[in-house]
Amino acid sequence: MPEIKFSEVMRKRQTLSFEVFPPKTEKGFQNLQTVFDHLKEYRPEYISVTYGAGGSNIGANRKVCSMIRGEGITPMTHFSVVRNRSGAIKEQLNNYLSDGIDHVLALRGDLPNGEKTTLGDFQYASQLVEFIRSTYGDRFEIAVAGMPEGHVENDSMQSDIGYLKLKQDCGADYIMTQLCWDPDAFERWLDAIRRAGVTMPVDVGIMPLLSIKSAVTMALSRNGCVFSHDLARLISKYWIFPDPFDSSPPFEDDQRQQKMDDFRKAGIEYTIKLMERYRTMGISGFHMYALNRWKEVAEILDGCGYARPGSHS
Repeated sequence: MPEIKFSEVMRKRQTLSFEVFPPKTEKGFQNLQTVFDHLKEYRPEYISVTYGAGGSNIGANRKVCSMIRGEGITPMTHFSVVRNRSGAIKEQLNNYLSDGIDHVLALRGDLPNGEKTTLGDFQYASQLVEFIRSTYGDRFEIAVAGMPEGHVENDSMQSDIGYLKLKQDCGADYIMTQLCWDPDAFERWLDAIRRAGVTMPVDVGIMPLLSIKSAVTMALSRNGCVFSHDLARLISKYWIFPDPFDSSPPFEDDQRQQKMDDFRKAGIEYTIKLMERYRTMGISGFHMYALNRWKEVAEILDGCGYARPGSHS
């Protein structure tokens, strides 16, 4: 059993954690070390590390997990079933245990382009949860994804919540949510999963709102998320004509950079207010997508009143 079970901690108090991704270059790893130097000031419970389909970046993933352990912080690895066979999954999980990594986010993962299956032995995250539990007992703590606005491949919110309940029944410990910038939608989902018998703690995924381009891309490319009325008006206010996705000159709007800077500031303020709203719902923790950056994350956390050792609140 893991020395620390975050699902138990979350039932006692609200937690803070971060997500990072494995860099592709040595310079990226050097920059990530700087990020850790700053993020650890907020004393996170854990830092999760993303995982490529079929373990395509597993070497870099394990390296980042090792760096996190070196900072005295608990690492969590993401783990997906895409292009993964059961034998390879067991081998990889054994390696994680030998590295001292016993916290995992069990995912199906994004299907390969043009495919209708995972091209692996398991088709659903619930099957991965069941496999880990049956193979390893309680040696891993298992988090699973929750979709406050429903998975884009599910026909209804009811079926989506049914799959979430199945993950719980298969042995999952707590939920880590996909990004959601609409607190009203999140609150409806939270009420619905509790009525359906999902009792797992909910760790809310927070995506810093930093640019119109990234906001639209992250919300719509795979997640099918909606914008709240307030956020839609904010995006409209700072919209860059003729095309906020086109960064090639010449620009018809000669105030492009100023608008980008102003939206970044307004987006950070929106993220802070969003987290304050989530707090009132009694959520179990905040899991911040750090995007391998620290300055914007620090601005948000400072704005939310998170105190660092030696700081004056």
